[in-house]
Amino acid sequence: MRITRVSAATTLLLAALTACGPTADTGTDDAASTAPSASDTGEAAEEPPVDTKSAAALPDMAGKGLQSAQDEAQAAGFYHLTSHDALGRGRNQLFDRNWKVCAQTPAPGTHPTDTKVDFSTVKLEESCPASGDQAEPEEAGGTMPDFAGKSVKVARQALDGSTSIVVDDVSGQDRMVLVESNWQVCSTDPAAGAELDGQPVTIGAVKFGESC
Repeated sequence: MRITRVSAATTLLLAALTACGPTADTGTDDAASTAPSASDTGEAAEEPPVDTKSAAALPDMAGKGLQSAQDEAQAAGFYHLTSHDALGRGRNQLFDRNWKVCAQTPAPGTHPTDTKVDFSTVKLEESCPASGDQAEPEEAGGTMPDFAGKSVKVARQALDGSTSIVVDDVSGQDRMVLVESNWQVCSTDPAAGAELDGQPVTIGAVKFGESC
């Protein structure tokens, strides 16, 4: 009887140790840790869709006052607004209500609302140029441009900033040229096409509306 009891206790002890021992390896953890990622396989991860720009209808502003045109453009969702002098005189639109719109870029139609809208303008008492904007000359470089009919302001801006410039009233009235955007170039010395190598420049001018 004593031997039987010892054997039974031994059997129970072995069964308990077996139950507390390591379980069979199913391979689940290894499979999860070694599974290739998207970057390992070279496959690109799916990216979220890119938001498209909002668009809106830009009205036709031609013929409207500049202030009204700006207000209407903003009401339509366009806030990147600018304007320029359609007559090529380089004048600033300081008082928007004194200017009217001749044309606009871009043209009326549907555009992204972050589009830059540029209004081509003249003063209220002026007529829009029949042939479109009168382009301002590019930087002079090494050759004197033809500034005839352009404003003295535009001519000065096109010349190198280090150039010495004298402006004379050639109407015979010996007036001072104060607001250069109101004066048109009649002649230059050196003449158009001459080489510019740092020499002083003399501009002969009269007021717009006067004959050279």
